[in-house]
Amino acid sequence: MTHSDSIALTKPPELDAPVPSVTYADIAAAADRLAGQAHRTPVLTSKTVDQQTGSQVFIKCENFQRTGSFKFRGAYNALAQLSDGQRNQGVITYSSGNHGQALALAGKLLDIPVTVVMPEDAPAIKQTATQHYGAKVIFYDRHTANREAICEAAAQEQGLTIVPPYDHPHIIAGQGTAAKELIEEVGALDVLLVCCGGGGLLSGSAIAAHTLAPNCRVVGVEPELGDDATRSFYTKQLQTIRHSDTIADGARTPCLGKFTFPLVLHYVHDMVPVSEAAIVRTMVFLLERLKIVVEPTGVLAATALLEKVYTAPPNARVGLILSGGNVDLQRISQLSALYH
Repeated sequence: MTHSDSIALTKPPELDAPVPSVTYADIAAAADRLAGQAHRTPVLTSKTVDQQTGSQVFIKCENFQRTGSFKFRGAYNALAQLSDGQRNQGVITYSSGNHGQALALAGKLLDIPVTVVMPEDAPAIKQTATQHYGAKVIFYDRHTANREAICEAAAQEQGLTIVPPYDHPHIIAGQGTAAKELIEEVGALDVLLVCCGGGGLLSGSAIAAHTLAPNCRVVGVEPELGDDATRSFYTKQLQTIRHSDTIADGARTPCLGKFTFPLVLHYVHDMVPVSEAAIVRTMVFLLERLKIVVEPTGVLAATALLEKVYTAPPNARVGLILSGGNVDLQRISQLSALYH
């Protein structure tokens, strides 16, 4: 697939699909497009975290990215490559919040109309932000309706281009710039831990690590209540979980995609799931000890390390990506009380 190809809704992946042609060159090109648009987010270190894990840990804070998550990287990279005709007609996507917010802001910056199909129970902070950036929002009941079908019908009726939240080479390449920045700043890593929903950030980060730190072991992390990618990784067959009730709403995607599935199988070394209680403990720890606000999906990678679900080799150089921070303090308080 070339950069000139239009973005389209993808079908479920075929198990014998070849590894798609998303390369490090695509990530480097995405970084050039994002220069001056995306924040080069900070990398934090913590002696407390190092002591607890027995590693030297580098924390890439995508919770400080524009719109509060890494999603802005892929959204802007994708919209920047649309034709004039596609830009004029507008785009549509489906999202629990972070991709919707990111696409809305990218559309505002590039003067492209944006429509987002969003579940009614998406976090209020994400609903409000998506509308604030100027997007039109179509709400649906995620327990009874199919978001992809709603999106495709609206796209056909209105001539809109579908920009999927994770399963497109332009999205994957944009997300991979987060790991590119991390490794360029701190040097080669022994381990890179990355959250996994639909696999866009994980696969893009794994491609970047493969080129910039060839000996780095890339580990994907997802919630136990939505461990479809972990199951897919170990069985080598696509597994689907619909209507997951994990608190990590960004990881409620039913399955990996046509592009992300083979990329994860090819570039990722391990996958681990973490519990809901562990996710909450990590959110509270990061708030209390590092003074940063991170949403449930955003702490998945940190949870695997801090809760010792994944144990790095002694004194390893470990990178982890905090993928987003779109959660309000009341929600953190509620979750803390619930899982205390």
